[in-house]
Amino acid sequence: MSDHRRLGVITGAALLLLAATGCSGLGRTAVGTFSSVDREDLVVTISNPLVRGCQSLGARGATRVVNDTRVDFVLYRTPNCKKVTEDGGTYVATTLSDSIAPGTMPWRSYSIIH
Repeated sequence: MSDHRRLGVITGAALLLLAATGCSGLGRTAVGTFSSVDREDLVVTISNPLVRGCQSLGARGATRVVNDTRVDFVLYRTPNCKKVTEDGGTYVATTLSDSIAPGTMPWRSYSIIH
């Protein structure tokens, strides 16, 4: 392979990597579904949830969640993903589920670990 052709291949690969990196943060989503259930057994399923930021679990919150995505979630009892002193957030790994303990506050928001 000539030096000129090798330089072209390296430049092309570098440009492709740069383009992929530049677009990777735009609207990134987790592959799969995330489902939450409230105290009245209303199920909400989100397909390919957004990876960035804090996401709300609605006014009623969630008493049970099912994570069928390829990423891990942290659930919070506050509506803004803030930790409270007695609860640092509940970790729900990929393909797992969790429920709140009886008599405790529901989860109100979540963030995704990526």
